[in-house]
Amino acid sequence: MFKLFKLFIFSCLFSLCVNVQAAELSAEPDIQKLAGEGDAKAQARLGAMYLLGSGVEKNEQKAAEWFLKSANHGNVDAQLIIAAMHDRGMGVKSDVKMAIKWYEKAAAQGNSASMAILGKNDVAKGGVAFSYQGMRLSASKQIPTEYAKRILLTK
Repeated sequence: MFKLFKLFIFSCLFSLCVNVQAAELSAEPDIQKLAGEGDAKAQARLGAMYLLGSGVEKNEQKAAEWFLKSANHGNVDAQLIIAAMHDRGMGVKSDVKMAIKWYEKAAAQGNSASMAILGKNDVAKGGVAFSYQGMRLSASKQIPTEYAKRILLTK
């Protein structure tokens, strides 16, 4: 009786997993279609999927391509992520000037993380000595994956 119950629970869980995976795979073509049509949110979402390996094989170069497309369409999260990717050389060539360009674009849209990284927020104007380059490099290690997760969690 107990073995039968365990088999029943296992089969229920297995079918649930198969349904979830099928839903993820069926959602992917819709995301790819929208991203290909220039939808900035879909492009950022596809970039996040490639960066995290969520529903697709992890590929930092493809992630960077999609984040760049989204950033060029004005998506502030994608601008911050592509800036951090340039800082780290993650999926793209390491390029501090390009990183700063994207941080500045995101900061111009009011992104507080970018403003802090560039030292353009009110706190930065205080009298505390601070290494903004050190903070920027530290932040660039966390920003891509944390913001990619946030993108995937939003609808």
